[in-house]
Amino acid sequence: MPSQENNIPNRLRHFKSRGIDSEEMRRRRNEVSVELRKMKKEEQLLKRRNISLRDEPTSPLQESNAQVPTTIEEITAGMQSSDENLQFLATQAARKTLSREKNPPIDILINSGLVPRCIEFLSCFNNPPLQFEAAWALTNVASGTSEQTMAVVKGGAVPKLVDLLSSPELNVAEQAVWALGNIAGDGAISRDLVLQHNAMPALLGLIKPDTSIMFLRNIVWSLSNLCRNKNPPPPFNIVRLCLPYLCKLLYYNDNDVLADACWALSYLTDGPNDKIQAVVDTGIVERLVELLSGSDTAVLTPALRTVGNIVTGNDSQTDAIINAGALKHLATLLKHDRQNIVKEAAWTVSNITAGNVDQIEKVISAGIIQPLLHVLEKGDFRSQKEAAWAVTNLTSGGSTQQLATIVQAGVLFYLCDLLNCKEWKTVIVVLDGLQNILAAAQKTGELENVALMIEECGGLEKLELLQHHENEQVYHKSSSIIDAFFSSTDEGDSAEHENGQLVFNQNASVPQGGFSF
Repeated sequence: MPSQENNIPNRLRHFKSRGIDSEEMRRRRNEVSVELRKMKKEEQLLKRRNISLRDEPTSPLQESNAQVPTTIEEITAGMQSSDENLQFLATQAARKTLSREKNPPIDILINSGLVPRCIEFLSCFNNPPLQFEAAWALTNVASGTSEQTMAVVKGGAVPKLVDLLSSPELNVAEQAVWALGNIAGDGAISRDLVLQHNAMPALLGLIKPDTSIMFLRNIVWSLSNLCRNKNPPPPFNIVRLCLPYLCKLLYYNDNDVLADACWALSYLTDGPNDKIQAVVDTGIVERLVELLSGSDTAVLTPALRTVGNIVTGNDSQTDAIINAGALKHLATLLKHDRQNIVKEAAWTVSNITAGNVDQIEKVISAGIIQPLLHVLEKGDFRSQKEAAWAVTNLTSGGSTQQLATIVQAGVLFYLCDLLNCKEWKTVIVVLDGLQNILAAAQKTGELENVALMIEECGGLEKLELLQHHENEQVYHKSSSIIDAFFSSTDEGDSAEHENGQLVFNQNASVPQGGFSF
């Protein structure tokens, strides 16, 4: 997101009119990427350290009476030894040291020169237990900081770990999967290096009917990291290979597998329309929408993210989501007890209301307006901001009748209330929504009525205060709204009143050709 106020995102430059393509209205994920980076608790872990001591491998070497190394000096000496027994015991000791739950001495082991030695041991195909311990140790080094991960990468571990994916020893292959997942999770450069060494087809080859659930979870998590990051995105011709597998995994009866499969799809749909179309063409949309009804937020969050990404595409791609029944789920999710889910649902709705009149009508028919207004009233600010976008997009692309529907529902009060918010970009969004409603009222001869409604809920006073706003766009836009719609209303127009209050007929029928405010 641009940091300077004068560098305005595309979404603030234009609001859809009859001559603007709806794609210009849809807001892609990069516009909220800074905010999303603050939501790591909701996302899968980038890296995972293996601290489990389950299923310790047994080896004849362990039956000897050799002294087990305990200090860093003893571990270093043992790993540098030519004695195969000492190599194994020392590497295992290094792995256990790195598997501490708190403050593992990763830098100490790196500085002791043990990473290159572990990488050498990956090639000991006649000694799978040693390969396993070395791969595990490298997994935990790569789970650390970028600098620590790069110590593994620069040592040449990636091609050797990819080779281990075809190991006949499943525990060795699984540990290699884990290590590669940590490396890929470090960022785009490391991810692409893993992909360049053909890790994608090798990982996919491990997905079999008899693959254990623990192994499968690691594979899918590593796949998701290979699809992750967008600056730059991974080569799509490579990562799209996993699409058929992800589609099958979405029917797997395990929430961890489901969650990471959805995260992978969310990354693959976070881009241009041709990538979105590749996912839509798999036929997986109905299953994604079905997952929106789930109660486990670990699955629901990435499923909703993927659905939201798809509706940033063109009208046809948005229709695919609508036709799969997503709107009824979005109406429910706008009332979710997790505000992050509410925010994502509102963002998704905002991209649907950025579409054509038919799509907007389906949003209204699905009963989404009232929960959307509830978000404007009661949601946290992040959710309110997305709901404001949803309403303003509707006012820009909707018909006069559709604008009348949301005015009847009470949208003016909530929009005017948000004029007090401190974030100037959101104020601009609200001002645009009010401007669109006032312009529609003016065209239908109902400007005085609507202007009076805005005045009665304190909107005019707030508009006048915004003329002194420190942001240039805010005060220019608020001034232009006052000049255009409040300076001189047509005194000949009449409005219905009861006890001095404007009556807005909630039961009025909408005549063909336009609604009379």
